Parts: sequence; structure tokens; C-alpha cells
Amino acid sequence: MSSSEPDRAAPDPRRWKALALLCVAMFVVNLDAQIVLLAIPSIEQDLGFTSGSEQWVLSAYLLTFGGLLMLGGRMADLLGRRRMFFIGTTMFLLASVLCGLAWSGEVLIAARTLQGASAAVMAPTALSILVTTFDEGSERNKALGIWSGIAGFGATAALLVGGPINDLLGWEWIFFLNVPIALILLGLGPVLLRESKGERRNAFDIAGAITVTLALVLLVYAVVEAPDAGWLSAQTLGLIAASIVVFAIFAWVETRSAAPLVPLRIFRNGTLVGGNIVMLLLGMIGFGMGLLVSLYAQQVLGYSALIFGLGMAVMTVMTVFGSAVGQALVTRVGFKPVAAGAMTLLGIGCLLLSRISPDGSYLGDILIPLLVFGPGLGGCYVAATIASQTGVAADEAGLASGINSAGFQIGGALGVAICSTVAASVTGAATGTVAINDGFRAAFIACVVFAVLGLAVALLLRANRPAASPAAPAVEDVPAPRTGAPVHAQAGE
Repeated sequence: MSSSEPDRAAPDPRRWKALALLCVAMFVVNLDAQIVLLAIPSIEQDLGFTSGSEQWVLSAYLLTFGGLLMLGGRMADLLGRRRMFFIGTTMFLLASVLCGLAWSGEVLIAARTLQGASAAVMAPTALSILVTTFDEGSERNKALGIWSGIAGFGATAALLVGGPINDLLGWEWIFFLNVPIALILLGLGPVLLRESKGERRNAFDIAGAITVTLALVLLVYAVVEAPDAGWLSAQTLGLIAASIVVFAIFAWVETRSAAPLVPLRIFRNGTLVGGNIVMLLLGMIGFGMGLLVSLYAQQVLGYSALIFGLGMAVMTVMTVFGSAVGQALVTRVGFKPVAAGAMTLLGIGCLLLSRISPDGSYLGDILIPLLVFGPGLGGCYVAATIASQTGVAADEAGLASGINSAGFQIGGALGVAICSTVAASVTGAATGTVAINDGFRAAFIACVVFAVLGLAVALLLRANRPAASPAAPAVEDVPAPRTGAPVHAQAGE
């Protein structure tokens, strides 16, 4: 059965259990993106990677994850959000098994490519299901606060468990760990999740799907390779130019498509655009800072991966705390002041880290910045997510979620690339902890600059009031928890 008529119904009593399931999905996606970092040396040794080629264990995942997010989100709108969530989870399960069983570097890279593609379906569909399950306002803000906290916990938990799993069980088990989690998602999903989709379409925009995916892949590849190839190299500039050309072709295709994959009118929503720019800059700060503090702790202070991971637990706790406080404040004062305040905390945390020293310590150089940075990360993530979903039509929730996830991931790739380049350029050919430390200090200043830009964008966001009108989807196969007219107007003042 399908319905598109406004029909206010009681909230689904299972919505909080559904939220828990969706948070588990986001946890495992974020965990898997980070946990492989600590296993790279073991993987390189066992599978015989040539020098430099092991980076593709990371890059293959990033390319398909970042490149396919918008497509994955839009397919959820058109084909059914629950259906695409199950497809993505099944792909993720199979890819994880193949990663753990990989008998060569080529097989592992291929499996990681599939894993990134499956994550690009899971992440935006899970978020779009959340957005269409909870009405815009305080209840959705609370749900997104929980979602953001779990997302941050997944990324940091990778540093806590990755080392022990790799050392005690072997690198294969960082992938086999996903198997029981995926089985739980597939087992409980049919019970807790309702099917929903946007308005029916008679055709699928294949040209739009190909061009937007190609443009994003070219952009991500250019950014990932830039530190090694050089930002002004023919390769980097050529790839960026090609990405711009393909994006232009994509925009042209969309204006002429009867059923566009990405209706360009969605970008008339200034809150969506501003929220996603904040999310992009947040990704640059979060990923860049995470890389730098990890390298500083291990290369300068000499900590093991296990000890450093345990030290990062404090940021995990503070990120969850920041998410909880952030969602409560968004409901009371709006996402604009929360995003601005959180960006300020991120900038202060990175500024404190720019004072690290070669003979420093965890307590003297890292702990206080983490205590400041964590709440900023959690609060900014939830504020930017809420802003980017505000005023979005119900039948475009998946697309908006895909743009949101893509912004964070592409921002992360860009932040890591820029921070790596800054650190390497300052260190130059010099050796020793003093030179390495100087490079990291300069790169932390780059993160401060990102935060200043983020603060400026946050201050340009429209002020908002809590919205009372729902944005529920049309429903397929089973009755929806509620349906309502799409919210096309921005919530603002």
C-alpha cells in the first residue's frame, strides 16, 4: 500500500528501538573507516604490499564511500529506504567476510572498495530513516543528538579496540568483527524499521547518477593523492579540473531530466547549504586533528597505538557529552548559536594543541585540548546535521542525508591531505623529533584556520525556531508510523 495524503497519526511506539538499531549501523560504518589504521603494518607484512601501495587499503574505501554517498541517498528516496538499507548491510557483510579472508593485497583492496560502496548506501539511508521517523523539532533533535554521539563514539572506539584485536587475534578480525553486527541489523531490521520512499518516479536518472559519482570520485582521488603528487602538480590540477567539468555536465543533465537524481532546487534551501558547509569544515577539522594528535603521540612522545587509543577515550566521552548538550541547546536556542559555539571550542582545542613540545606529555600537551575539543566535535556535528535537514521535503530526505554524509567524508579527506602537506612542508628534509614537532604545530594552526572559517559560516546560518510540522514519507508495503505533507519551506526567522 502506498499513500501520499496528509494523515497525522500517532508516533510509532518502536521508533526509539529503531533509533538504537540505526545507531548501531552508523557505529559500525564509522568504526570500520578508522579501525584499519592500526592494522596497516600487519596487513602490509602479511600480504606483501609494495612500498606506498598499502595506502589503498584506506583510499579504496574512502573513494567509493565519498563518491557514492549522494547516489546512495537518492536511491533510498526512489527505491525505498528500508530496502536500500538492507541491500547496503548485506553488501557490507559480504565485503567484510571477503576482507578477512583476503589472500592478496589486490583482493583486499577490491573488498575494501565494495565495503566503501556498501557504507555509502548504509550511512545516508540510516540517517534518512531517522529523519522520516521523527518529526522535525525537539524529538528529532534528541534523536540526532544520540545519533551524533554514537557516530563519534564509533570513530574513537576504533582506536580503543583496533590495537588489541590486531595484536591478539590478527588483522583479519578487525573485519570479521563486522559480521555479527551486520547479522543483528539484518535480523532486527524487518521488525523495527518501516519502509518509506519519496514520490514515485517513472524513470531513473542514469546520466545524473554516472556524472555525479564520477565527479565526486575524481575530486576525492585528487585530494587523497595531493600530498604525494603535489597540490600544484599536473595530476592534481588535472583531476580537479576534470571534476569541475563533470560537475558542470551533471548540473546541465539535471536541468533537463524529467526525473533528476538531484533536483537542483534543493540547493535553494540556504540552511541546507550552510549546514553542509559547516559539516565539510567540521570533517576537515575532526579528521585533520585526529591524524595529527595520533602521529604526535606515537612519533614524538613514543606512545604505543594501544596506550594512545586508551588516552583518546576522554575525547570519546566528551564527544558524547557534547552531542547530548548540543541537541538540548538546539531545541532551546536553535542550531546557529550551537554551531558557532562548538566551532569556537574546536578552534580553541586546536590552538592549544599548536603549543605541543618535543619533550611534552599526555597530561601536559594533549589532555586539556581533548577535553575542549570533544564537546565541540559532538555539538557541532549535531547542530550541522540538524541544520542540513531542516526544511527538507520528505521525499528528498535520503538525498539530503547523502549530501550531509558526503560533506563530512570529503571534508575529512581534504583536512587530512592539507594537514599532511603543511606538516611535511614545514618539516622538510629535517629529521628528529624537534623538526617533526614543528610540522605538527603548523598543521594544528591550519586546523585553527578551518575552525575560524567554520565559525564565520555558522554565524551566517539563519536563526531557527523549533519546527512543529512533520516531514513524513509516503509508505510502501506496511502502514507508516505517520505521514504528512512535505515540508518545503525553511524553518527560520
